[in-house]
Amino acid sequence: QVRLAESGGGLVQAGGSLRLSCAAPGRIFSSYTLAWFRQAPVKEREFVAAINWSGGGTYYVGSVKGRFAISRDNAKNTMYLQMNSLKPEDTAVYYCAANLSVSKVTAMTSYGYWGQGTQVTVSS
Repeated sequence: QVRLAESGGGLVQAGGSLRLSCAAPGRIFSSYTLAWFRQAPVKEREFVAAINWSGGGTYYVGSVKGRFAISRDNAKNTMYLQMNSLKPEDTAVYYCAANLSVSKVTAMTSYGYWGQGTQVTVSS
């Protein structure tokens, strides 16, 4: 059973920053596409950002472009999401996801491995 583990969530004021981390087993980390999704209360889970195996390709949903940055450190088997200029509408549970072959980076169905999520709350 492959387990992904998110950390770094918390409560922050609007305009503040947080950095989320996602740790994964080394055997999948180095060659898999990794992504962040989020789910706000009474909303569907949505794509936030993704990064390919080498880190050379990154993808973002429009609402976070210029504010969030996804990165990975394959030596540490860890992916990051640096979140700056946070807004109350960024409040959600953030999940990391992984898969070896991803046909559509924004689709939940492209990812076979998920973490348990970490709560991010942005107060106004």
